[in-house]
Amino acid sequence: MADERTPRSVYGVGEEPDPRFSLANERTALAWMRTALALVGGGVAMVSLASLDSLPAWTALVGAAACLGGATLSLRAVGAWARVERALRLRQPLPAPCALGVLAGGVVVLAVLTLVLSVVELRGR
Repeated sequence: MADERTPRSVYGVGEEPDPRFSLANERTALAWMRTALALVGGGVAMVSLASLDSLPAWTALVGAAACLGGATLSLRAVGAWARVERALRLRQPLPAPCALGVLAGGVVVLAVLTLVLSVVELRGR
């Protein structure tokens, strides 16, 4: 059965690990996916609200950045899941969670960008 699973680059190496570890890895990947989906959903909401006359035009740009961040995070989640699963199957040390720093940095950049643009907008009124 293990030979039939895909992706072969993950399931085609090593031996079957303890199912608890594989399931924990999958739950972690799904948590990252939920975060990515929240970023995309928030971005879509901002882009939709940007069409209102009372909101500044930069709102759509911040929303688009959130959507792009969510898409990038979802790809990184899949990559991290595969790296961890391969490490489990090969009984190697687990790789560092590099996406965590990228996510934190992206959220900080979006927050600062929104804050700066909001202050500029309020001063212009």
